[in-house]
Amino acid sequence: MGEFELISHYFAAAPCAQGGEGVGLGIGDDCALLDLPAGEQLAVSTDTLVAGIHFPADPDPRLLGQRSLAVAASDLAAMGAIPIAFTLALTLPDVSAHWLQAYAEGLNQMARHCGLSLVGGDTTRGPLSITMTVFGRVPAGQALVRSGARAGDLLCVGGDLGNAAGALPLVLGQRQADAELAEPLLAHYWSPSPQLALGQALRGKATAALDISDGLLADCGHIAKASRVALQVNLEQLPLSLALKGFLGLDEARHAALSGGDDYVLAFTLPPAYLSSLTTAGWPIHVVGRVLEGAGVRLFDQQGQDITPDQRGYQHFRELP
Repeated sequence: MGEFELISHYFAAAPCAQGGEGVGLGIGDDCALLDLPAGEQLAVSTDTLVAGIHFPADPDPRLLGQRSLAVAASDLAAMGAIPIAFTLALTLPDVSAHWLQAYAEGLNQMARHCGLSLVGGDTTRGPLSITMTVFGRVPAGQALVRSGARAGDLLCVGGDLGNAAGALPLVLGQRQADAELAEPLLAHYWSPSPQLALGQALRGKATAALDISDGLLADCGHIAKASRVALQVNLEQLPLSLALKGFLGLDEARHAALSGGDDYVLAFTLPPAYLSSLTTAGWPIHVVGRVLEGAGVRLFDQQGQDITPDQRGYQHFRELP
């Protein structure tokens, strides 16, 4: 099957490729055309996932379809953007009808969950890798960014931390667990749910935000640097699921939450005055620290001792000088 037949059969005909709100022209021409309402800005983000680096070398293709789009859509959530569309660049070592059908099904399921339309992309031969570019819209001047945190703000997260890192030994076949522990962890790894609605609810309230992909401490470092403030994380306030604590134990669960990565929940800074109304509305907000004058990110235990670890989270190419 050639490139154009592959695109037509598995992707152009998928339900998520049939257009939607904000899509003026989808698959079929040299470019897609996106429509933006007056007074709105286009939010754009690209993510690349490589086999053996970001997911196992021989994954379940349906689960990979879900995961590959979810991790990209999470960037739209971090900006408070409303999803519009995405493109897919897929590099494959060979063409397998079974693999492509399963991948397309998982991709379509996540696209419909996120409200994203497939509007184009590319296919080529080579080691398995996936590049997603997502597009969203946000009212001009209301996007959540990393540079607005102020001393006195609360440091918050949008859900339990560490579940995907806890799932990794299960994904790699290094450990086993009973279903009541394994299933919620594996679900978080393979099918993270981008916090799109929470991101939109935080517009005009949160002073800085991002999604956690490389670990809480590492990613909070981006907010601290961009905002020129210090962030204090309190160990005792980390939200940990029962499944994670049951599988890893408390100490390892905390390590996974702090440095494991792949959470894809939002971390954000929030003036205290907004906390009550947001939690009363049902948003899953957990306060894990605060914003101070200064620089960097520090971790403190219950006694107020600084226990900041040297390793903050995942970094690409960290072996390079």
